[in-house]
Amino acid sequence: MPPSKRIVTKQLGELLVERGIINEAQLEKALKLQKEKGGLIGQVLVLLGFVKEEEIAQALTVQYGFPYLPLECYDINAEAIKTIPENVVTQYNLIAIDKIGDLLTIAMSNPLNFQAVEDIELLTKCKVQIFVSTMTDITNAIKKYYKK
Repeated sequence: MPPSKRIVTKQLGELLVERGIINEAQLEKALKLQKEKGGLIGQVLVLLGFVKEEEIAQALTVQYGFPYLPLECYDINAEAIKTIPENVVTQYNLIAIDKIGDLLTIAMSNPLNFQAVEDIELLTKCKVQIFVSTMTDITNAIKKYYKK
């Protein structure tokens, strides 16, 4: 079941244009490339160099009401890390950052991946609280905390 959050009906691209982060021409170019190659519009815009990952993450927080958490200076709880296996965090590009009782807080780059949230809840038997972070921050945290 998707978390109840404030939903803005505008698409991510429209929000970015409205906020002055990209212009209409950049959005059209990104949408055309997305149609040809696939992928998420945010990733396409980053690939084209029109936006930074942080701008996408912050726009997602505005669009869907999930809080943004930059992970680079955040100390992740070691017990939380142990709750989700490395193959799962890598598959969904997310990381557990804290665990209090049966509440597991995770950071993920795509907070709308409800299948990932459902899988984590089943796997950990915890209720999941979501924060948004950039793909790069999460990848770096996975490398740091899941050292072989």
